[in-house]
Amino acid sequence: MRILLWIVGIIAVLIAAAFLFLGDPEMPRDELVAKYGGPPSQFIDLPSGAKAHYRDQGNSGGSVLVLLHGSNASLHTWEPWVKILGDEFRVVTVDLPGHGLTIARADDDYTTASMAAFVDEFTTAMGIERFAVAGNSMGGAVAGRVAMQYPGRVTQLVLIDSGGVIPPDMPEPPAFFYLVRTPVLREFLRLIPGRPVAEATLKASFANQALVTDKMIDRYWELNRGPGIREATRKRFRMPIEYWQGEDRFFRENLPKLTIPVLIMWGRQDKLIPASTVEILKSLIPGSHAVVYDEGGHILQEDLAEQSAADVRGFLHAAAAVPEEETAAP
Repeated sequence: MRILLWIVGIIAVLIAAAFLFLGDPEMPRDELVAKYGGPPSQFIDLPSGAKAHYRDQGNSGGSVLVLLHGSNASLHTWEPWVKILGDEFRVVTVDLPGHGLTIARADDDYTTASMAAFVDEFTTAMGIERFAVAGNSMGGAVAGRVAMQYPGRVTQLVLIDSGGVIPPDMPEPPAFFYLVRTPVLREFLRLIPGRPVAEATLKASFANQALVTDKMIDRYWELNRGPGIREATRKRFRMPIEYWQGEDRFFRENLPKLTIPVLIMWGRQDKLIPASTVEILKSLIPGSHAVVYDEGGHILQEDLAEQSAADVRGFLHAAAAVPEEETAAP
């Protein structure tokens, strides 16, 4: 028995040493801010204790469009849209809690409801009373939550390859997610270098592989090594299936209550959330419009920036032309 305990102890020490010396080191915040938080980036302290990293760009006198990124991404994903839509709209992008350069509260639970509360708090602190909101992937679920939790604040909603509902043909999560949720096994993830994971994930998310540059891979890899970011990611990925099923029920029960214009955008080549989700969302949201792009993947705002931005511009124009009392009618 003593020999067995000794062997187990040696193995534990070796594993701990491997974690210490082979895992990707955390990057200092000041180094990340210097590299990814320069102008036009700004920071704002929120009443809750969070510190939001954001960019307020485009036409300062235009109507406001708030853009919310997907899981493990950052506000940088929206720069193509900012360049295209900024001539007309005031485009506000923000790193959600547990992402990028935003410093979350210590007690943040990283649910979509909590992130929606963050968006409400952030826009209030910015003095933005009403706004259109668009979100991609996880950010789409957060955007939907914002519209449902704070209906008086959102004028239009754009869902881009969005989370929220679970379609019947949803692919099985990668083995990575099972490892994250399994005690002991998940500790071995610390041995996996992060950059190849970032590269593989991005290539699975884009239809146009040429857009996945070394610069983009480095940005994802480095920002996800910031202080507290990996722990936040682990918290999100460890959420039980019951949480996601509860989200699905919430969206199916509350999306039909939306009375604002809604645009659903999807890439037919999306490998993470199937395009079949579009028909589910259309059936749930009264009067919603949908566009499916044959050549698009999971991150349309970068994959097909010009085309998707043009469609959003047209949608916002059409929505603005409809009297508000009409969109608010039951």
